Amino acid sequence: MERSYFLKELAQTGYNIGYAAKKHLATYDIVEKAPGWISLITLGFGVFALVIPALENHILAAALLLIGIAAFYFNSYQDQRARYESVGSRLTTLFTELRGLYYEVKGRHDGDNLADLEAKYREALAESQCIGISKQIFLSDWYAHYKFFWQAQIDWLDEQLHFKFWRDKIPLSLSVTVLMVIVVAALGLTHAHICFANGVAK
Repeated sequence: MERSYFLKELAQTGYNIGYAAKKHLATYDIVEKAPGWISLITLGFGVFALVIPALENHILAAALLLIGIAAFYFNSYQDQRARYESVGSRLTTLFTELRGLYYEVKGRHDGDNLADLEAKYREALAESQCIGISKQIFLSDWYAHYKFFWQAQIDWLDEQLHFKFWRDKIPLSLSVTVLMVIVVAALGLTHAHICFANGVAK
């Protein structure tokens, strides 16, 4: 394989493996921490509802019930959480190995024999494809984007892939969700303003 193509392939595979590592670790973090936060939030609202009459309403109670039900969803991942951490850690190691290979290839000259490095690359690629877990928890994509693009050292990937802010670093689903929230909030404020204006007019 030519040196320039090999560098590009290492970067593309490094992105896939690095992002997969962060996604596994994101699932682990969410499964590990979310149930505790849910319990703390529902307990807090329950305590404040004893002294703040405004918190005693059916809508809030229904919302807290839904949050409590969500805890069962997180609990369904509890048995596998150690595996998510283990796979995420191993994929992180493979990501680091690919970074080392990238710099080794970069240090070689055009026309050099890269067969030894290609063999190591194929081994890392094969292992990553064998150990990955396809089922990931809800919102792990958003968290993985943050962990990968804002916490990890990915300059070597950017040399080849040239990441764009909106296209790569911000999840599309997050952008769409934020846009929808803004639109709904704007419509709600407009409706409230019209109702208020009509009330004043009367």
